[in-house]
Amino acid sequence: MIHNPGFLMTVLAFVAVIGPLVFVHELGHYLVGRWCGVKAEAFSIGFGPEIFAWVDRRGTRWRVAALPLGGYVRFKGDMNAASMTDPAWLEMSAKDRAESFPAKPLWQRAAIVAAGPAINFLFAILILATFAFVHGESRTPAVAGLVQPGSAAAAADIRAGDRIVSLGGRTMETFDDIRLYAQIRPGEPVEMVIERKGARIVKQGRIGSVSEDDGLGNKFNVGRLGLAPGEPVVEPVSLLRAPVVAVERTGQIVRTMVETMGQIFSGGRSVKELGGPLKIAQVSGQAATMGLESFIIFIALISINLGFINLLPIPMLDGGHLLFYGIEAVQRRPVSAQAQEWAYRSGLAVLMAMMLLVTFNDLSSFGLWKSLSGLIG
Repeated sequence: MIHNPGFLMTVLAFVAVIGPLVFVHELGHYLVGRWCGVKAEAFSIGFGPEIFAWVDRRGTRWRVAALPLGGYVRFKGDMNAASMTDPAWLEMSAKDRAESFPAKPLWQRAAIVAAGPAINFLFAILILATFAFVHGESRTPAVAGLVQPGSAAAAADIRAGDRIVSLGGRTMETFDDIRLYAQIRPGEPVEMVIERKGARIVKQGRIGSVSEDDGLGNKFNVGRLGLAPGEPVVEPVSLLRAPVVAVERTGQIVRTMVETMGQIFSGGRSVKELGGPLKIAQVSGQAATMGLESFIIFIALISINLGFINLLPIPMLDGGHLLFYGIEAVQRRPVSAQAQEWAYRSGLAVLMAMMLLVTFNDLSSFGLWKSLSGLIG
């Protein structure tokens, strides 16, 4: 029996984050599938051994499985949970073919596949819109209220009262824009355009780098300019504007994800920073201890992450299916079964490699390999 309340909190928090998000994602596929007249044969939350299940009046088997690391909706005509087309669908009766996934027009198949990631983004936007309506929007001007001595900003001769017009060619409208731009670019050279007493000045500088701990014992570098804002400005957000603010914030988060992935592929950022289910579980537990609002914001971030990852053009993922549909739309015929089979095998290999990498990183963050080396040594 587990007597560690911290461990129990982590497990419960992880399930409370991943479970609803997987359900929401698969519900998107399911609802649009029903709207398009496709029969769902199975709706699963989790993989592996079945814990419990029931069959509804439409014949869909709703199941909860032991491993809450994902889920799937298997439509009629699918061969497996990855939505690979079952060649036997052509042998079905006319009635069964009519409600099978492969028989639907291209635009309907694309809509069903895209609905999963889309509803993850919508779910996050709903959360962020609610917080914007309740707490308002930070609109603190991009003006240096204080410059830390010895910082990157001080080295570039930025002074208190200077307005940061742009960094690296990107316009800085608020102080949050400065922070978001700098934090993922530690040590990078940057062109700074500032406004001082009505005159614009172009400066060449370098973003500072600060070592921080992620709470799991891992050190990583964060970019800092060494600026503090002036008087904070928080503007109220109307009910009509709240979704607009939420969409803008979601766009900022996605852009940060894309830029960070680009840094990893280009070698500017270590692959050790990639985390998997264990790290998500750990951070879920930490977010849960910081209060309900922090935990809900964390759920929104993971929902955006889930939607974004599923749109990557990797076979087995929703983005891979959409890529095939795009090719089908251009060449006006489906991708050959042989090419799809090769792509799915390759996609599975990529996903397995990624899972091994992030699991290795997760176990490293918990100090497992250091402990084992100590035992061997």
